[in-house]
Amino acid sequence: MTRPHLRHEKLCLAPVAGVDEAGRGPLAGPVVAAAVILPARGVPRGIDDSKKLSAGERERLCGRLYGCAIVGVGIVEADEIDSLNIYWATMKAMTLAVGALTEQPAHVLVDGNRLPRWSHAATALVGGDAKSLSIAAASIVAKHTRDTIMLAHAEAHPHYGWHSNKGYGCPAHLRALREHGPSPLHRRSFAPVAQAYLAR
Repeated sequence: MTRPHLRHEKLCLAPVAGVDEAGRGPLAGPVVAAAVILPARGVPRGIDDSKKLSAGERERLCGRLYGCAIVGVGIVEADEIDSLNIYWATMKAMTLAVGALTEQPAHVLVDGNRLPRWSHAATALVGGDAKSLSIAAASIVAKHTRDTIMLAHAEAHPHYGWHSNKGYGCPAHLRALREHGPSPLHRRSFAPVAQAYLAR
């Protein structure tokens, strides 16, 4: 099984930032993007596509990355997702994440097939979190950051099961939407949430 590597980074001028997002699909909560510039030496072992890692592994690696890499995070909340749409909200989160880096990159590697409208030299890599170590690192930071946000919100909104589903539209979450209606953190532009508003 292939793991993320640094071959794409070595083709670019340094420093190179990897960018990925978490939270395009959920019915509630923000979309979060992260940008990571890995160190020349001392990259933590075990970095991989965040979907292949456990929550504990993501937490551990996220802490290690904050200790050795340059990390930027961009967050776009549900109300802005509704006003922009999820595509443009994701592009904004990525732009904010790169802008939050304390060192601006010479090149940006972005997971996916589209790039934000920015001035950075950049390459879109489909399946980039499985190909680029920098993007895989960004996927870990984005996923762990968003999960932490949703766990904090779960305590104030216990009906929706966010402690386990993190805002995704699983059957229990959809049932809670019908029974309790949407919360202020739900994305009103998403069809199941819009339908729950109309039913109230």
